[in-house]
Amino acid sequence: MTNRRSADMTTVIPVIKTMHRSWRAGLFGLLLALSLLAAGAAQAQLRVDISGVGATQYPIAIADFSGDPQGQLIGEVIRADLTRSGQFRLINATGSSLDAESTVDYDTWHGRGAHYIAYGSISQAAGQYTVSYRLGNVNQKTQMDGVAFTGSEKELRRIAHQIADRIYEQITGVRGVFSTRIAYVVQKSNTYELQIADADGQNPQVMLRSKHSIISPAWSPDGKKLAYVSFETGKPVVYVQTLATGERFPIANFKGNNSAPAWSPNGDQLAITLSRDGIAQIYTINADGSGLRRVMRSPLIDTEPFFSPDGSSLVFTSDRSGSPQIYQVPVSGGNATRITFNGSYNISPALSPSANELVYVTRRDGAFRIALQNMATGAEQLLTNGPDDESPSFAPNGMQILYSSIQGGRGVLAVVSTDGRVRQTLSTLDGKVREPTWGPFTN
Repeated sequence: MTNRRSADMTTVIPVIKTMHRSWRAGLFGLLLALSLLAAGAAQAQLRVDISGVGATQYPIAIADFSGDPQGQLIGEVIRADLTRSGQFRLINATGSSLDAESTVDYDTWHGRGAHYIAYGSISQAAGQYTVSYRLGNVNQKTQMDGVAFTGSEKELRRIAHQIADRIYEQITGVRGVFSTRIAYVVQKSNTYELQIADADGQNPQVMLRSKHSIISPAWSPDGKKLAYVSFETGKPVVYVQTLATGERFPIANFKGNNSAPAWSPNGDQLAITLSRDGIAQIYTINADGSGLRRVMRSPLIDTEPFFSPDGSSLVFTSDRSGSPQIYQVPVSGGNATRITFNGSYNISPALSPSANELVYVTRRDGAFRIALQNMATGAEQLLTNGPDDESPSFAPNGMQILYSSIQGGRGVLAVVSTDGRVRQTLSTLDGKVREPTWGPFTN
């Protein structure tokens, strides 16, 4: 790691890595972006370690799905998903004989301490699987939910995640995110890989492999594209890539540095940071690369734009107050309003899907930590301890935050619940993991 010394922000090399390190590094911006992200060809699954539990835990039994050996996989994935949330306490269902048409003995499950019971059946014909699932409310002795899914063997994990999402929503009232995806960069040797994976770190796929740095990935609202910054031409250029085909094009390749892509909620535009006029400033550009427009003019650095959920404004990082702080400005331009006042160093903003909360990186006592601020009251909660946490990204239901961290000298991904009670670490044995971003709901 580089030395975290403070830099005169007016002399910072504008914005090489604008999702956090452009501000942390100051004059070291370019060197830091190049050194921290050497990504490797690792495609190992991310290992998940969990600590903490939610303030409320729902007791639930999840039986293996009967009828086919793959039913064990379905049960295992559902149990793992709900456990990672920290909001469920698993009741042992080993040896239970239930299928989708079973009559549930609710009194027995009540005696075991379960408030809910999930079970089902799985069958296959001509290579296609049918998974039928049921969810029962033990206390009310009623069936809460039931549906059937079909898919190939490769799709069984996805189906299990979808079932876990339904269980989560039926019980908590909040939409589940287990079937969403994440994107991140893996570091190994002198190769960079932009990967996507399921939210639990499984099924990684390489979207781009390069000998040059890849940073700042951002999902399109429909989950079909990624914008990111690549250094393959010798300077930072913003690309947009279609995931299904691999087709990509440079959407921002102007003079100077091109960085910090962020999609508008409708996917029609991106906000980007350009130094084409000599200092980092925020622009919007249409998704086809047309219609470049400067949002505002500032004598100092403006960077790291992020659209509000309604698309009407941008939050961003600026040093216009003398140190990096977070501001908000209408997309149409105008006067910017400062919105962070706790601490002297706040960067990398992202608004929650409800727009009620702001997550960012703050430096406190020399440590870089993830902070959460209530937009109405300004109250702040420090969610992590550092010393080197960065790139926070909300889950699409707003209940968790994905970020990168250095733990034991290794770059890992981590997840923390918005109340700070539940933590997960996603790491790979083969390389460092950086630059995470949580994908949107897609169905």
